[in-house]
Order: sequence, then C-alpha cells, then structure tokens
Amino acid sequence: MNPYSTTSPPPRPWWKTTPALLGLLALVALIGALSIGLGLLVMIAAMVAVWVLPAWRWYARLGATVGAFFLLLISAGVSGQLDNSGTGKSEAREQDAKPADVANAGGTPSPDASNTPEVADYTGKPLDEAEKRARAAGLTPGRHDAADEDRAIIMRSGWTVCFQKADTTAKSIDFAAVKTGEPCPEKDGGPLPWPAMPDLVGDTYTTAVEELAQAGIDLDRVTLDDVYLDIDAPTAEEAAEEGDEWRVCFQAPDEDTKVTSSTTVRLDLGKWTDADPVQDCPSAKDTTYKIPANDPDYNNSDSDSDDNSTTGVGGSADDNSSSSGGSTGGSGSAGVVHPGSYCSPPGATGVTKKGTPMVCGPGSDGRDRWHS
Repeated sequence: MNPYSTTSPPPRPWWKTTPALLGLLALVALIGALSIGLGLLVMIAAMVAVWVLPAWRWYARLGATVGAFFLLLISAGVSGQLDNSGTGKSEAREQDAKPADVANAGGTPSPDASNTPEVADYTGKPLDEAEKRARAAGLTPGRHDAADEDRAIIMRSGWTVCFQKADTTAKSIDFAAVKTGEPCPEKDGGPLPWPAMPDLVGDTYTTAVEELAQAGIDLDRVTLDDVYLDIDAPTAEEAAEEGDEWRVCFQAPDEDTKVTSSTTVRLDLGKWTDADPVQDCPSAKDTTYKIPANDPDYNNSDSDSDDNSTTGVGGSADDNSSSSGGSTGGSGSAGVVHPGSYCSPPGATGVTKKGTPMVCGPGSDGRDRWHS
C-alpha cells in the first residue's frame, strides 16, 4: 500500500453533518411553540443525535444541549403555553371579568355581582352620539326604528335612543330609536303614544293650559289667536296674566285627535268680563266685533230708527243722549276701544285698555277710526 496516497476519505452521511443537527435544534424551537409536550420529545431526540452522531468536542455537545433546552422554554413562553401550572391566564381573565365591587379580600363577589361586563346606558341620547360612544367602548352598533312603522334611519342626529340590547359575546349593541321630539313607545316595536287633544272649548285660558299639560302636549307648540275683528291675539304671557278672562272659543285640532309632531295646535280666544256688553263666543271666528260700536255698519243700522237718533254703546234713543251723560249731538262713549279699528259715530270717545283717551275720527283712508 502506498503511504503517500492522496485519496480523500468517504463523505459523512448528511444526517451526521453539522447543518443537519443545527436544523434539528431549530425544529425544537418551532415545535415547542406549537406544543410544549411534543417539543420536549423532539428536544430529547435532538440531544441523543448531538451526543452520538457528530464528531463534536464534549463542550460543543454540552452547549448544544443547554441551547436546545432554552430554545424550548423561550418558544413555549412566547406562544403563551407557560401559564403557571395552567392557571395564570385563566385567573387573569376571571379577574378582568369580575365586577369592581368584590365583597372581601378572598375575592368572593357580592351576590349582585355578575361576570357579564357592564354596558353604558345610552337611552335618551342622540343616536349618532350613542353609536360613537359604543364604538369607543369596543362595541359594533346597529340601529332600527323603535316604533311599529319600520322607518329607515337616514340622519342619525335626528333620532333619539329609546331602547338598547347589547351582546357582549359578539361585542355588538342594537339601538331602537325614534325621531327627535317623538315619544318612545311602551316597548320596542310598539305604536307611538301620541297625546290626544282634550276638549277645551268654553274653558278659561288657565284651565286650558292645565289640561294641555296633563295630556302631555308641549305648550311651546300652542299658538293663540283672537276671535273678534277688533281685538288682537294675545301672546302667551299676556293671556297668562289674565288667564281667567280669556276663554277658548274654538280649538284645533278637535277633541281626541292625536297630536303628532306635525300637528298644529291652535286656541282661538275671546276675552270679556262682567262689565263687557258681549260675554259670549261668536258663532264663527272673525265675523263680529267685541265692541259693536267698532263695526263700520253700526251707525247705519241705527239710522233706521224713527227718531233718527244716534247713540253709542249703552245709549238711549228716547232721550237722544249718550250713556256718558256728557256728550250730545251724535257723540258718545264707547268704553274700551282698540286703536286704529273702525268706529262710529264720528266724535265718539273711548279709552284703550291702558287708559289712553281715544276719539273716533277720519283716518288716512277716509274712514272713521279710533285715534288719540
């Protein structure tokens, strides 16, 4: 045999090479991340291979053994499999689910406590605001009409939440809403409980306001009008100041009519006291004068009398004198008058409700009107 032969030794099998063993150690980390038990078995097989197959020195084999063990621990910890004997994470989740009012140091919840996370109450809030807050709380909001009309919700800012139903498992919440200004139904999907118009004809304004409030009708929606041609409609404040003198002659809508958000509520008022010559509602609105002398035809109707005398309100045709006792020759006192309204006869006197003296004379249109 030639001692100087240069023939190389046969190559080692691939499973005995260093790259193959390093790949086996990496497999320990990969499988350990999926299952710590299976990873432990793979690590034992890798250790046997390290100590048997390669021609490594002893300290290299020891380092590979320790490294494989730490790879297994690190991969298992990252994947969440190391949980302090299997209870750490579950206990943490239970603590998060417990309500804030734990009754004692041992962690026992009070009898009223629930493991269901609490959801804020959004009823009464605008729908768009409720949905915004629900999303911030990690819930997916839904919406539908709370009434039985199944209306589509387009502008959420114009709707108000009546009911809500949360599903904490699915992390969702469903809102039942009505249009802003509408009353909530008694239950989800029920009819809107619109108030019914009470019968107010003949009542004083004070009584009418009380009945409207009891019926649930917002007084801000009520408009006032007068029933006479010579009396202006009072404001709500003016009518309230003399609430027992103003009376409801006509109303809209009629009794028992549902007052919805689009219904116009109107009260036609007449005013009189015991001193007024007229103390009844007219048969129709804007057909008569509260003070007959304010009627332009009032003088013509009296001119047909036999003695051709002219009198004011309360005057007498027999003595051709006015009821005031101080005016003759066609003049008289008409009592309380409205500035600018028609009057008769020319020269008659009167006062406004504030006490300003007025006289009947030609106006800018040539017709007799009350002026100071």
